[in-house]
Amino acid sequence: MAQDKPRAEAVAAYEPRKAAKRFTGTFGGQRVAYTATVEEQVLRDDKGAARAAIVTTSYIAEPRNPARPVTFLFNGGPGSASLWLQMGAFGPKRVAIPSDARDDGAPPYPILDNPDSLLDVTDLVFIDPVGTGFSHAIGDTDPKDYWGVTKDAKSVAQVIRQWLDANGRWNSPKFLGGESYGTTRSAAVVKELEGGYNDVALNGVILISTVLDFGAGAETEGAELGYITTLPSMAVTALFHGKAAAASPDAFAAEARRFAIGPYAAFLLKGQQAGAEERAAVRRELARFTGLSEAYLDKADLRVASGRFYKELLRDRGLTVGRLDSRYTGRDYDSAGEVPDNDPSFYGIDAGYTAAANAWFRESLGYRPDRNYVTIGGVRDWDWRLEGGRDTNAYLNVTPYLGRAMRENSGLRLFVGQGWYDFATPFFAAEYALTRTGIPQDRITWSYYDSGHMMYVRDQDRSKLSADVRAFIRGR
Repeated sequence: MAQDKPRAEAVAAYEPRKAAKRFTGTFGGQRVAYTATVEEQVLRDDKGAARAAIVTTSYIAEPRNPARPVTFLFNGGPGSASLWLQMGAFGPKRVAIPSDARDDGAPPYPILDNPDSLLDVTDLVFIDPVGTGFSHAIGDTDPKDYWGVTKDAKSVAQVIRQWLDANGRWNSPKFLGGESYGTTRSAAVVKELEGGYNDVALNGVILISTVLDFGAGAETEGAELGYITTLPSMAVTALFHGKAAAASPDAFAAEARRFAIGPYAAFLLKGQQAGAEERAAVRRELARFTGLSEAYLDKADLRVASGRFYKELLRDRGLTVGRLDSRYTGRDYDSAGEVPDNDPSFYGIDAGYTAAANAWFRESLGYRPDRNYVTIGGVRDWDWRLEGGRDTNAYLNVTPYLGRAMRENSGLRLFVGQGWYDFATPFFAAEYALTRTGIPQDRITWSYYDSGHMMYVRDQDRSKLSADVRAFIRGR
């Protein structure tokens, strides 16, 4: 007990690390003075002992104005830090990597002023959940206490409440935004913020590369819906690489949606009861949309998993296509495999972002903790259970959280941004999830981009995304 006492006192007296610096920049055409602050938000137990430190990076316009909107942002994973949205899309600085789906190569990587930052219309707070970025468990706290759909959402909601307390922003317009699993987190955090009477009401939720209904894209034996929701993504990818013909991606996507939800869905649901004539008709159309041969489709029983598509589409060129962004191509060890060796659209960007984040935090802002910055992958054994019982967890879907919040908050709106070439979170799966019963359709804004999961890596789409989100925030 005597030995444990000093450690317990140290945990209780944990002093959060913080660094801040003033800057000026031009965003959305406006000159803005702002303060960048990196600091640990300490989560404590009911006895006051520190259990975890979640790092936030806030960019606040000066002079401070509580009437300005504030937007809380994070990435996904689960297990990803917020550097992607922060250094790629909305933060005041960005890393410059090739905009045309080429590999980012070796350093140095330019860190530039980002005129597409949203600081002209909203203050920004980027959140790195436990196990990502510099965020960490304290003492003997098990980080798995924060690794799960519900556990993670509770911790992020608590950080938002603490930040509002510390900065006097309870009556500011509030927006919440996430990318990829960050959209899942957004829905779960909305439940934690607005699900009770002691709620934090939001003006809007920004969903970028959306995954809410995990059943809609599940690729498991016997599940048919995933083939339907990924088909339009295959179509636009085939078009991009010259394996299909159409006037434009959006026109081809519309045509593929109609086929997927119509003749293709009817065929899949019939299973082995589908007749030979129907099978032949579907196979012809499927070949036209996917760019794959009828012989290959027949061998796959007209059900092509995404991993197979990445490898097969450009096999004749000795190339694979990316998962996060199918504009990217890679070259595997050989061309005979079933699936790619790796995702060229991820290894094509990760080095630049990692270098830029560390340089920005450690050198420019002076935040130098004695730990590695975890970009993605440091979180293990995620708890996917939701509060709702057996059937809820047999079909993982957080969309109803957003539907209920919108029904009970008449001022809450959704922005949904999707890249055509994204297989990690296909656009048709997002459309499927958000057009179910109980979700007010007149308060959803949709926007599409000629790139993939991280649409902001393409210069034109970063500017378009910025303009679209800026209009969404102003539209409150």
